[in-house]
Amino acid sequence: MAEDSLRTLFAGRHLHLVDRDGWEFATRPNSSAVVMIAAVTDDRKLVFVEQFRPPVGKTVIELPAGLVGDQPDSRDESPLEGARRELLEETGYEASEWRTLIASPPTPGLTDELMIFLLATGLTRVTNGGGDGDEKITVHLVPIDDAERWFEEQMEEDKLIGVPAIAGLALARSATTNGFAN
Repeated sequence: MAEDSLRTLFAGRHLHLVDRDGWEFATRPNSSAVVMIAAVTDDRKLVFVEQFRPPVGKTVIELPAGLVGDQPDSRDESPLEGARRELLEETGYEASEWRTLIASPPTPGLTDELMIFLLATGLTRVTNGGGDGDEKITVHLVPIDDAERWFEEQMEEDKLIGVPAIAGLALARSATTNGFAN
């Protein structure tokens, strides 16, 4: 579709509501995609992050993730560059090996956003992580084979589990079991 058929209905700082040929949807004005990082340690632990999310009013268990090109100095970054930046910022880890697992629209009737899942292995912890100045992120290392039980424990503590965390677990389990990663 041509961009000229896009009409802005509302423009917020982080989201715009737009209309394209009678279909209303949300778009992010300062991002080309969102990266979801399934970071797996050498001893098969998956890295999850936990943070309070105001839209749902609860703490959510998630994969390390972030927007690509959302910073003024990173407008032209690739998804891999965005994933490297977000993994380090949120968790304090760097990865020596990266692989794109899947790119998918999370809710194609609601937003034009694209989620790109990447597998990160060969992890080295270089900082404490915890997010940028506005974020309060807790990092968890969870054995891949115990993740469902751990999710249940988190839900008993009234935390929500993000669907990308569940998808990331399945993708990481498949990729690491089938010999696609270390």
